[in-house]
Parts: sequence; structure tokens; C-alpha cells
Amino acid sequence: MRIARFSIDGNVAFGAVEGDKPDELVLDIIKGIPFADFELSGTKVPLNKVRLLPPVLPNKVVAFGRNYAEHAEELGNEVPEAPFAFFKPSTSVTGPGDPIQYPSFSSELHHEAELAVVIGRMCREVPRERVKDVILGYTCANDVTARDVQRREKQWARAKGFDSACPLGPWIETDLDPADLTIQCTVNGQQRQLGRTSEMIHSVEDLVVNITEAMTLLPGDVILTGTPAGVGPLNVGDEVAVTIEGIGTLTNKVIKRG
Repeated sequence: MRIARFSIDGNVAFGAVEGDKPDELVLDIIKGIPFADFELSGTKVPLNKVRLLPPVLPNKVVAFGRNYAEHAEELGNEVPEAPFAFFKPSTSVTGPGDPIQYPSFSSELHHEAELAVVIGRMCREVPRERVKDVILGYTCANDVTARDVQRREKQWARAKGFDSACPLGPWIETDLDPADLTIQCTVNGQQRQLGRTSEMIHSVEDLVVNITEAMTLLPGDVILTGTPAGVGPLNVGDEVAVTIEGIGTLTNKVIKRG
């Protein structure tokens, strides 16, 4: 099931995305929230009549860096032996079609296409064999990074945590095996990144086990699983798109921060 979060006539709701052709997609409005038992209302609205929002509003976004060997190497970094985590604040999250605001304190903004894991239930110290039970589904993410700031500051809070630095969407796919999916990033229609999740050093299971050893994850929390090689610059006016096999495409335009 594809679950989208959207607004219509000033109201926010979740809906199940139905259909195959982009111009014929509809939303069957969900009674309740997707983190508990829910029913489909049978009330359907065309997707092109609503505004898609970030599919979740996470309490926290846990991101893992250097989880693809070629990406670590392209930036001159060693491949970490253990998962390497950092945080992006909830205020960095933005949705499909929303602008990425180029921060005034940076002159080198980069895209990073990533598979995002959406947590479906409160969990802590999750054993490997139970990881699938705590995952609601998967979505596309762009770990937008102020690369010059990342190099200059040892702590990545500003470089990766500024407002609009974490686009998510367009929806959550609940029926998906994340082991070997194509990840692609284009800028203005030109391919920049192309990789597969099978190239990850640490799997989704590894990452969930690693972070829940340390902290409780809540329903709606998001884990970013790292980016393949090919990261590169974004400029004001660029349109950047992250496409993941089995999920869809997340598109955002870069604007000057006002």
C-alpha cells in the first residue's frame, strides 16, 4: 500500500494512493492514522486536487553517513567499520514539491538521494529478526547538505540540519523489500546519481539494530540509510528529483532563502 499525507480545503489527512497512471491516481481517505489499525473510508479524491505533504512529521530523523563505499571515497573519507549516525531536526523536513531553501551561510549545496525507512511503532533494542515488525514502510529522501559548512565545522548540525534540508516523499510504500532497489537522482533532468541499495555497507536491519541499541524510536521517526556516489552541486533554480524503484519520485526546486 502507498500511504500519502495531504491537505485539502485546509484539512490534513492520510490516504491510500490507488492507480497506476500518474494522471489518474486517487486517494482513498484513511479513517485514523497509519500507525494503528485503520480503515479506508471509501471517500476518494483525485491526487491532482490535493497538496501532498511530507508523508510523516518525525520526532527525529536519524541519518547514517558513508554507508556506500564509493560515496565515502569520492569525498576522501574512510569507510567506517560501524554505522555512523547523525541527526537532522524535525524542522528540516519538507515535502514533495516544496522548495529547498539555499542557506545564506553556504555557497556549496549538494544533493544526496537516499532510501528512507519510516518507523511504524515505538521500539527499543530491536533484535534483527524483528526489524520488519517495527517498519511501516519506505519513502524517498534527499539529505541536502551544505558541503562547505560540513568540511569547515566538525559538528554537522548546521550543514545538514537547516530548514528544508530533508525533503521526504512522495508517499510511504508499505509493501517493499529494500534489499536491492535502484536509487537515482537527477538535476534538471540530467542524471547525477545511480546506485542500488544492495551496495549499502550496512543493511536496513543493521541500521535499525544499531540505533535502537541506544534510543527509543517512535512511530513516524525516519532513518536515512546513506547515499550512493555521484553527489554534486545544487544552484538556485535547479529542480532535483530522487527516484527509488518501487516507491516513486520526490521532486523539489531550489530557491534563494528569503
